[in-house]
Order: sequence, then structure tokens, then C-alpha cells
Amino acid sequence: MKLSARNQFKGKVIDVTKGQTTAHVRIDIGGGVVVTASVTNEAVDDLGLAAGDDAVAIIKASDVLVAK
Repeated sequence: MKLSARNQFKGKVIDVTKGQTTAHVRIDIGGGVVVTASVTNEAVDDLGLAAGDDAVAIIKASDVLVAK
């Protein structure tokens, strides 16, 4: 599958934490960098995401907020 998003980072799922409707998926993309995505529980189930799975973090950076 081809995507228009250019920010694609291959990695390994290190943790999936489900809440009432939303899950946090943590993906280790190497170099000590972990990307956390908030997705629906349904998406986690549909993709069968679990710790240890290979995954790709795809970032469509139309909105990026940074604060300090």
C-alpha cells in the first residue's frame, strides 16, 4: 500500500494500554525514540496489535504542537 504521508517509521510495539474507548500504542522506532499513538480500541482489535509486533508509525503532520 502506498501512502501520501512521508513520515513513516518502522518499529516494534512495546506496549498497548486500552482505556474505555481509546488505546495508547507505544512503538519503539530505534535510537531510544518511542512514539505513542492514541487510537480507538476497535483499531487495536482490527489490527491485532500486541507487544512485540512489528508496526509502522505513520505521521501526517498537519498539526504539531510543541510546548516547554
